[in-house]
Amino acid sequence: MSIVAWSDEYTVEIQEIDEQHKRLIGIINKLYEALAAKKDRDQIATVLNELVEYTKVHFEVEETLMRIFNYEEYDAHKEIHDRIVAQVLDFQGKFNAGDDSVGMELLMFLKEWLFDHINKVDKRYTRHFQKHGAKKTWLRKFW
Repeated sequence: MSIVAWSDEYTVEIQEIDEQHKRLIGIINKLYEALAAKKDRDQIATVLNELVEYTKVHFEVEETLMRIFNYEEYDAHKEIHDRIVAQVLDFQGKFNAGDDSVGMELLMFLKEWLFDHINKVDKRYTRHFQKHGAKKTWLRKFW
């Protein structure tokens, strides 16, 4: 059971970033499955924490690449990342405080945000990276 699915239309043509986006989709679906199956709060909290932590890792990778390739929109992109992390942490805080209704609201937010962000924001930086020598494949298995 899933709420979001990967499609090649979301590729940014840098394999590492695509793989990270796929992993984010997997975690979002895992959260959806836990909520739909009415798993206990501890199990949902574990998946939610995984989502928060992996989102931070993913954003750090993107931001590091932006600095390496002197991406001119770095500050604006980082600001978007910071807002997303703050929003997800807010959802997590509400859930941890006992608000069970926040789960589906978070899923809808993530579903909307992820694909919009990939198509409208991430695809801009990948063109810049490739123009400045980034390779399409350099997948690191330790993520």
